[in-house]
Amino acid sequence: MAVGKPSLIGMSTHELEELLESLGEPAFRGRQIAHWIYKSNAPSLSEMTNLPLVLRQRLGDLVSYHRARIVSESRSVDGTVKYLLEMADGEAVESVLLPYIERVSVCVSTQIGCAVGCIFCASGKGGFVRDLTAGEIVDQVLTLQKQSSRRISHVVYMGMGEPLLNYENVLKSIKLLNQEVGIAMRHITVSTVGITPNIERLAEEDLQLTLAVSLHAATDELRQQIIPIARRYPLRELVKVCKSYAEKTGRRITFEYLLIRGLNDAVSHAMQLARLLRGILCNVNLIPYNAIEDIPLDRPSQKALRAFRSVLESEGLAVTQRIERGHAVSAACGQLRRRIVAT
Repeated sequence: MAVGKPSLIGMSTHELEELLESLGEPAFRGRQIAHWIYKSNAPSLSEMTNLPLVLRQRLGDLVSYHRARIVSESRSVDGTVKYLLEMADGEAVESVLLPYIERVSVCVSTQIGCAVGCIFCASGKGGFVRDLTAGEIVDQVLTLQKQSSRRISHVVYMGMGEPLLNYENVLKSIKLLNQEVGIAMRHITVSTVGITPNIERLAEEDLQLTLAVSLHAATDELRQQIIPIARRYPLRELVKVCKSYAEKTGRRITFEYLLIRGLNDAVSHAMQLARLLRGILCNVNLIPYNAIEDIPLDRPSQKALRAFRSVLESEGLAVTQRIERGHAVSAACGQLRRRIVAT
């Protein structure tokens, strides 16, 4: 993001207290601002009416309070809504509101574009632009909360970008969502293609979030074909780090496996996967491929999906299948941004 005024969104209560004290104001003004941002979801500084007008004007000169602007939205009959949000520099990111009977989830982006280059994903087709700040990540949740009649209770870091390649900002946003917004840590999921050094760093934080690792293959040769960046992070090393993460945190890892017809959906692939994950505290989440325009890949047949799942379960693995949402709203990562930006 371009260098400019510091942003209030993305500062913790403590940081806001320090900022206000540096301006000669009492610390409680910082706590008031934190409440306006993270609890009241104030759209602008002018809404923070228990702050003196002179202070609000002064803050307007010194800091930024830019809120994401919704530039496009697509709605599905299942209630899923995908939003394209414009940041302060004019760049756009995608966020998805996912209402379920028992909860409301938001899928957030961590980067504009993506450098990973997965063959099935639209996010990287336009290349990597920049990392999002912690405040821009949190603001996605706050912005979508204004669009929801129910409280957002779950956040998944599965939108545009690779979260663990934007480690510091992602980590800070997680802590802000937990400590300031009030999202339970166990209701936060971070998805990664397997950036092993930063999985190790995250393990040291000992957070009670859910780590989801995108495998999509059980051999290095096939995985590197699907996820080019995997050349830097061999499966043997990744599996070792994931096992250590689960043992250290006591949290079950979710291994995401995207099934693509004729590429990685055979019974033999399932057997390889079962052997690879043996002995790890985990579950496997199977995801039938969601077709994307201009990407020549197909969904697996129901027969192949059932056979794949049966093999994993017979080998003692806990298996889930992702509830598919948003086919009608370009819900796969990067699709809406790609469609809108290209027009």
